[in-house]
Amino acid sequence: MKENILFIINCKNYEEIAGSKITKFVKIAEKIAKKHKLKIAVAPPQHLLGQISNSKILILAQHLDNAKIGSTTGFMIPELVKKSKVDGSLINHSEHRISSKEISALVSKLKELKMISVVCVKNVAEAKKYAKLNPDYIAIEPPELIGSGRAVSKERPDLITNAVKAVKNPRRKTKLLCGAGIVSGTDVEKAIQFGSKGILVASGIIKAKNWDRIIDEFAKAML
Repeated sequence: MKENILFIINCKNYEEIAGSKITKFVKIAEKIAKKHKLKIAVAPPQHLLGQISNSKILILAQHLDNAKIGSTTGFMIPELVKKSKVDGSLINHSEHRISSKEISALVSKLKELKMISVVCVKNVAEAKKYAKLNPDYIAIEPPELIGSGRAVSKERPDLITNAVKAVKNPRRKTKLLCGAGIVSGTDVEKAIQFGSKGILVASGIIKAKNWDRIIDEFAKAML
């Protein structure tokens, strides 16, 4: 297993992944993860988490709340999500931004629960700021490139190299992931070359006509 590399697929709330389609998708991801000995994680729509919690790859929530067990209707509670065999969560995605205080509390809570924390940031300044919390991963995604088909590794390679420097610290285990606009193996390969330890991708895979082919293409590019 390539322990230092992580391939996260965020399913968002795309219709292409609705209902039983998520099970088919995860089976494809499992097959490719095994084939390439690569760590792949899938973040399904929140209501489908339980449907794939027994999978052989990592399962991440798209968002968790800093709320308590009990009378907290509608909130996603870290302790309860863990009991449903979910491995971790995205935090502060550009489509679900939260306060610095909440980010800090969630990173601390996931660390306590031995769950994976992936803090999403929009620029190098945020990468540097939140790396101090020592999450497992910082995922840098310029909002203007998300879903654009224009990869950050092509449009803003300096953003990746500068974020790598901002996150790197011998006292921390935090690794940098790269996202936004990734649609091809070439985009992935460039991101890795610039120092990213993996990718966070959504529409480039979910909306592809052939999931098997595109996931395999991205996986090979990462290696």
